[in-house]
Amino acid sequence: MRALSVPITPFPDQRPGTSGLRKRVAVFRQQGYLEAFIQSTFDALPDAVGEGVGGKTLVLGGDGRFFNTEAAQIILRMMAANGVARAIVGRDGLLSTPAASAIIRKQQAFGGIIMSASHNPGGPNGDFGIKYNAANGGPAPERITDAIYRHTQHLSAYRTIEAGDLPLDRLGTTPLGAMTVEVVDPVADYAELMQRIFDFDRIRDLFRGSFHIRFDAMHAVTGPYARAIFEHILGAAPGTAVNAQPLTDFGGHHPDPNPTYAADLIGALTTAGGPDFGAASDGDGDRNMVVSRQGPISPSDSLAILTANARHIPWFKSGLPGVARSMPTSRAVDRVAAALGIDCYETPTGWKYFGSLLDAGHIALCGEESAGTGSNHVREKDGLWAVLFWLNLLAARREPAEAIVADHWRQYGRDYYARHDYEGVDADAANRLIHRLRDAVPGLPGRRVGAFTIAAADDFAYTDPTDGSVTVHQGIRIVTEDDARIVYRLSGTGTEGATLRVYLERYEADESRHALDAAVALAPLANAAAELARIAEMVGRSQPSVVA
Repeated sequence: MRALSVPITPFPDQRPGTSGLRKRVAVFRQQGYLEAFIQSTFDALPDAVGEGVGGKTLVLGGDGRFFNTEAAQIILRMMAANGVARAIVGRDGLLSTPAASAIIRKQQAFGGIIMSASHNPGGPNGDFGIKYNAANGGPAPERITDAIYRHTQHLSAYRTIEAGDLPLDRLGTTPLGAMTVEVVDPVADYAELMQRIFDFDRIRDLFRGSFHIRFDAMHAVTGPYARAIFEHILGAAPGTAVNAQPLTDFGGHHPDPNPTYAADLIGALTTAGGPDFGAASDGDGDRNMVVSRQGPISPSDSLAILTANARHIPWFKSGLPGVARSMPTSRAVDRVAAALGIDCYETPTGWKYFGSLLDAGHIALCGEESAGTGSNHVREKDGLWAVLFWLNLLAARREPAEAIVADHWRQYGRDYYARHDYEGVDADAANRLIHRLRDAVPGLPGRRVGAFTIAAADDFAYTDPTDGSVTVHQGIRIVTEDDARIVYRLSGTGTEGATLRVYLERYEADESRHALDAAVALAPLANAAAELARIAEMVGRSQPSVVA
């Protein structure tokens, strides 16, 4: 096998965000585009962490979307040419993002490469993505992503070897040049970890009764995980996992577990005679949606409820040192943390911020507004883990999910909450909207908007308590005199245009008002948010694309 150094011209658009580099499949399939980013990643690591990939172990896997298989072969050849000693890859190139994190940590690997665009659509006309995860199993911090981008700007060649494709459909080891490629069962290590965290015997007892769950894998990577864990290990009925065959285009659907794209699941749960509990996960398995017979449980409420009930889980039997939430997530978990007497951290959106708190032992549970929940078992959000947490809780309390939610609201009050996404808007217009709000922040307190008077406003900045690093411009926060909250931020998870996210939150202590429909309860605040930001005027949208 001959090593090659292939000349290449830099691509100017390869700046990785908090979720890595995401582009249309057609962009990644350009000659040398994927190779340029991977080589830049390898070249950047000595600058960022003091050592490179030579002689190291790396993990590789992805969500199975279109181009996943081809990309895996390209990356493996480049690993071999760059001196990697051992590559661990999921069978067929598959690994959920949390499973990849678990393997990196278990194998004490130098890091890993995850091929995914998360909840974005797949297929030849869909999206593809690449991100590097560090030795702690979590997304690369900014010192690494910044170094990667610097190298993309002056890369002159990439390294590979002449070799045919490897048989990634068979477990076992194969040499590739001087590198050993180990193809592993993508589910096995993850399933073993879940059995150490949760009381599987108790969950099995739940399934032995009349309890039924419906899990929608959305034709994404978690289908094999759900079948193995729910149906084979825990004894749930065959067919519990629906849409469980991973497809390169996710069956033509949007693999995002929210009320818009998982409407069939919600319909099944809210129909008489339907399942007792429902859940879904996204393209790469890190997000979750959980559904009671009364409808979806918001990610913010879910995090708060799991925090309040953590001692039911064997992994957390000694309690929690602290919890964290992303800034746009509702403050429901703050109330629980205060009652438990533990710290609650507010971070920017992006799992890497939780990673430093988890590594330092400051927290053991964390969650973000966009359906992500996780703990100290890995350094990624984890969709199936969240569903198993709920199943363990249901088995321990022997109450339906809707009763647990209602009981939580009685004890802590209800935070009505919603996220309004304006997807694919013109990026320049969206940036103008945010800059205009940012410039207006000092003059907003005291201003009347709709039915609300603004009490405080800021542009969120975060100081990491572990290293003192400061992250600025993380979203515009508006708090009203009656403690309602509006947050505006731009998301970096899309591949075309921009996604403007508007978060709405109102706290209600009065139990007699806890049964209001969230859309009704938040309608005046939604109108005020649209008016204040002049959304229709600035980005040309009168209604959000998604309400979650």
